Amino acid sequence: MARSLLLSIPVAKGHYNLFDSGRFISSGSLGGRIKMTRSWRFSSSIGRNSRVMMSAVSESPGKKRYAKIKSESAGPIPASELLQVVELAAKAGAAVVMENVEKPRNIIYKGATDLVTDTDKNSELAILDVVKKNFKDHLILGEEGGLIGDTSSEYLWCIDPLDGTTNFAHGYPCFAVSVGVLFHGKPIAATVVEFVGGPMCWNTRTFSASAGGGTYCNGQKIHVSQTDQVERSLLVTGFGYEHDDAWATNIELFKEFTDISRGVRRLGAAAVDMSHVALGIVEAYWEYRLKPWDMAAGALIVEEAGGTVTRMDGGEFTVFDRSVLVSNGHIHGKLLERISPPTEKLIRDGIDMSRWFKPKDYQTDF
Repeated sequence: MARSLLLSIPVAKGHYNLFDSGRFISSGSLGGRIKMTRSWRFSSSIGRNSRVMMSAVSESPGKKRYAKIKSESAGPIPASELLQVVELAAKAGAAVVMENVEKPRNIIYKGATDLVTDTDKNSELAILDVVKKNFKDHLILGEEGGLIGDTSSEYLWCIDPLDGTTNFAHGYPCFAVSVGVLFHGKPIAATVVEFVGGPMCWNTRTFSASAGGGTYCNGQKIHVSQTDQVERSLLVTGFGYEHDDAWATNIELFKEFTDISRGVRRLGAAAVDMSHVALGIVEAYWEYRLKPWDMAAGALIVEEAGGTVTRMDGGEFTVFDRSVLVSNGHIHGKLLERISPPTEKLIRDGIDMSRWFKPKDYQTDF
C-alpha cells in the first residue's frame, strides 16, 4: 500500500473525478489550491483534451472540519416524536407571550439591569405543562424555574421562556421562546419562536430542527448563507450584564469586526441571533457567558442549516460552555483567527471559561 500524502497544490479550473482502488469516490469542480491526502487516483480534465493524474484526494480549500454538536442518537424516543413535543411546548409559551405583548409589563429586577416579567414565568409554566404531560420522567432546566425532575434521566430539556426580556419589556421586536432537548448532553431537537414586526403588527416565525433532519422556518427548509469573505459579511454579537474583562474583550472585538465587515449588530436575544445565522440573513454570531437555555435550541438550528458551532477559542462546543461562535461555516476559521487569541488570553488571565453547569448525575457523552 502506498504511503499517505498531504500536499497543497495549485490547480487550474476544470473538473475532477476521484477513484480509490478503481472505485469511483466523487467528482466536482476545480480552481485555486487543493489539499491532498491518502493514495487516491486523481483525474482532472483541465482542458478539453488534457488530463493530469496524481495520487491525492481533495478537500474544500480553506475550510476546516469542526466537530458536530448534535447527538448521534435520539435514544429510545424517535427524534420526530421529540421534535413534535418541542414545537408544541414552544408554541404554548409563545401563545402566552403573544397574549401579553401589547399589555403593560409587571417588571422585576434580578440585577441592576437584568429583568424578568410575569410573562417570562407564565410562558415557562405553559411550556412545562406540555413537557410534563408527554415525558414525566425527563429532566428540565428552565431559566426561571431552575432544575426540575430526575437527574438520572438521559434527556434534558433546556427552556428559555422569553429570550430577550429587555426587548419585550420595551416592545422592541427581537425576542423569542426557545426550547431544546438534549440526549446525553447533546442537542437532538429544537424550536425557536421569534416575535417579529413590532407594536400594532406583531407576528411570529418558527424555526425547528432535529439532529440529522435539517432546519425549517415556518415549514420551509432553510440554509446558511454561502458568503466566504468576512468583508462581505453581516455579523452579530451580544453583551452580558457583567461588565468584566470578557465584556471588555468583546467590546474590542465589536470594534475590530465593525472595521472589517459590513457591520456588527447587537440584537439582545441569543436564540434569535442564531436563528438568523441559520436563515442566512447574517453570517455569524458570537458571545461570552451564555447559559444552556440560551444556546441549546439555537446551536442545533444553525448546525442543521449547514452552519458551524464552536467555542470562541475554537474548541469543541457543548451547551454547558461559556462561549459560543456560530457561523455559516465558510468564514468560521477567519473569524477564529481574530476571536480565539483574545479568548485564550482571558483563560490564561484566570477568567472562568469552564463549563457553566451540568446537573449532577446527568449522563453525557463528553
